[in-house]
Amino acid sequence: MLSLLAVLAPLAGAAISGLGRPFLGKSLAIAASIAFMLVSAAAGIGALVLFIHAGPSSPSGFATTTLPIATWISVGQFTPGWSLRLDMLSMVMVAMVSFVSMLIHLYSAGYMAHDKSVPRFFAYLSLFTFAMLMLVTAANLLQLFFGWEGVGLVSYLLIGYWYERPAANAAAIKAFIVNRVGDLGFAIGIAMVYLVFHSVDFSIIFAAIPAHLADRYSLFGTSFPALEVIAFLLFIGAMGKSAQLFLHTWLADAMEGPTPVSALIHAATMVAAGVFLVARMSPLINAAPVAMDAITIIGASTALFADTIGCVQNDIKRIIAYSTCSQLGYMFLAAGLGAYPVAMFHLINHAFFKALLFLAAGSVIHAMSDEQDIRLMGGLARKLPVTWVVMLIGALALAGIPPFAGYYSKDAILATAFNTGTAIGFYGWACGTLTAGLTAFYIARLFLLTFHGASRAPKHVQDHVHESPAVMLAPLIILAIGAASSGILLRADFIGAPSTAFWGASIATPASAMAAMQHHAPGLAASAPLLASLGGLLLAFIFYVLAPAAPMRLAQALAPLYRFLLNKWYFDELYDALFVKPSLRLAKFAWHFADEQVIDGIPSSLAALTADASSQTVRLQTGSIALYAFIMLAGLLGFLSLFLWVR
Repeated sequence: MLSLLAVLAPLAGAAISGLGRPFLGKSLAIAASIAFMLVSAAAGIGALVLFIHAGPSSPSGFATTTLPIATWISVGQFTPGWSLRLDMLSMVMVAMVSFVSMLIHLYSAGYMAHDKSVPRFFAYLSLFTFAMLMLVTAANLLQLFFGWEGVGLVSYLLIGYWYERPAANAAAIKAFIVNRVGDLGFAIGIAMVYLVFHSVDFSIIFAAIPAHLADRYSLFGTSFPALEVIAFLLFIGAMGKSAQLFLHTWLADAMEGPTPVSALIHAATMVAAGVFLVARMSPLINAAPVAMDAITIIGASTALFADTIGCVQNDIKRIIAYSTCSQLGYMFLAAGLGAYPVAMFHLINHAFFKALLFLAAGSVIHAMSDEQDIRLMGGLARKLPVTWVVMLIGALALAGIPPFAGYYSKDAILATAFNTGTAIGFYGWACGTLTAGLTAFYIARLFLLTFHGASRAPKHVQDHVHESPAVMLAPLIILAIGAASSGILLRADFIGAPSTAFWGASIATPASAMAAMQHHAPGLAASAPLLASLGGLLLAFIFYVLAPAAPMRLAQALAPLYRFLLNKWYFDELYDALFVKPSLRLAKFAWHFADEQVIDGIPSSLAALTADASSQTVRLQTGSIALYAFIMLAGLLGFLSLFLWVR
C-alpha cells in the first residue's frame, strides 16, 4: 500500500493546489502540494526499504508482484487492467522520482515565491510527478502510454508556464510536437506488440517472447523480423522523450520554463522515461540485436554531438541542458550493449547531480537578478559560498572525477563498451571517452566563468547579489550529498556481483553483457576516460584563468567551426527548411483553396445561383392568365414527350 500512496499522493496535491487555490489561498495551496510530495517521498523510500528488507524470493532475485487497482478497458478479449507492477526496477524509480521531485517542490517554494500564480505552478509540478510515477509502475504498455502522454502534456504546460513570453510558448509547442513524432512510433509499436502477442501486459509479453523469435512482418513486399520492428518502434518513442540525436531539438529550448521545471524534466522524470522504457522492455530488446546496435550507435553519437554544442554555449541553463542530452546518450550506449543495470546506475546518479546543477544554476540566476549569460557573471564565489560548494560537487560529479557519483557509472559504461570486443562497442567507447573530456571542459568553463575572476556584471546587479534563502539551499545540500555518495553506495547492488539477485527478473541482462560490465577495461582503456576528464579540466583552467584571451583567438581562427557549433549543427534550420516551411505552405494552400474557395466558396456560389434563379423565376409572374396557360401547356407537352420517349 505504500507504493500506491507514493503514486497517488502527488495527484491529491495537484488537485488541492490546482482546484482549491481560490478557496485556500496561495500559502495553503503551496503547503498542500509540498505536504503531499513529502508523503509521496516517504512512502516511496519506505516501500523500497521494505521491498529490499523482505529479501529475494528465490536465488534468481526479488519477486515481481502486481497490485490491481481497477478495471480499465474491457472490449472483447482486450481487457488491460489498471494496476501497479512492483519489482526492483519500478521500486527504485518510484523512490528516486518522488524524492528528487519533493526536493524540487521545496526549492520552488523559495525560487517562485514572487511569482503571481504559484499555486498553478505547484499543481503542474505535482501532476507531472504523478504522471511519471504512473509511467514507472505501469503493468502494461497501455497504462505506461497513459503516463507517457501525461508527462508530455504537463511538460507542455510547465515549459510554457510563463505564457506571456513568446519564446516560452514557442518552446512549449516545439517540445510537444517533437515528442509527438517519437510518440507516433511508440503508439505503432504498442499496436505491433498486440498484433504479435495478443496482449499488452508485460508478464504475458515477456513469457511469450521465445515463441515469437521467428515471427516475420511484411511491409511493401519485404519481410522483417517482427521483434526487430517492435524494438525499433519502441526506441523511436524513447528517442523523443530522452532527446536523442534527430529528436533532440526540443531539449535546450525547454529552458524557457522556470529553473525548477528544468531540474524536474532533465533530472528525474521526463528524459529518464526513454531509458526506463528500454530497461523495462529489456527481454524484448535482447531479442532484437540489430535494434540494440542502433541504440548503441545513436546513444554514443548523441553523447558526443551534444557535448560539442555545450562547449560553446553561453546560457548557464542551456549548457547544463546539453550535458543532459549527452548523459542520456551514455545511458542508451549502455542499454544498447545490454548493460541495462549500468544504464540505470547512471540514471540514478545523474538524477542527483543534474538536479543539483540545475537548482544551483537557479540559485545563481536568483542572485544575479535573472541574468543567465555566464559572460556577464564572475566573482560569485565570495558572495555565494554555499552555492559555490554545491555547484563544485555537481560539476565534479558530471565531469566524472572520483569519488563523485558520475565517475563510477560513466566508468562502468565505457568499460562495458570496451569489454564487448566488438566494433560497435569500440565506437561507443571512443565516443564516450572523447565526450568525457568535452564534458569536463565545458562544465569547468561554466564554473570558472560564473564563480571566479572579476565580476563582469553591471554595477546595479553586483550590488544585489546575495545567497539564496534556506528553503532553496537545503535541497541543494541534500542533492550534493547524493551526488557525492550515490556512486559509492549503490555500486555493489546496481552493477556488482549482487546485481543479478538485486534486479531479479525486473531487468533481463544477457550473460555476455553481465560479464562485460563486471570487469575493468584493460590497461590504457581503463584510465583513458579519467585522463580525458582531467585534460578537459586542465584545458578549461588554461583558457579561462591563465590565458583568458585564448578562447576568443581560437574562435576567430576556427570561425566556421565555431559558428557551426554555436548554431547547434544547424538542425533547427534544417528542420525548418524540410518540415516547418513546407507544412506552412501546405496549410496556406489548404486555407486559401480548400477553406476559402471550396468550403466557403461553394455555399456562397450556390446561394448566389439560387438567388439569381429566383429573380429570373419571379419575372414569369406577370399576372397574365394567357401566359400561365401557355406555360402549363408547354409543360404538359414536355411530360408527354418524355413519357413517349422513355417507352
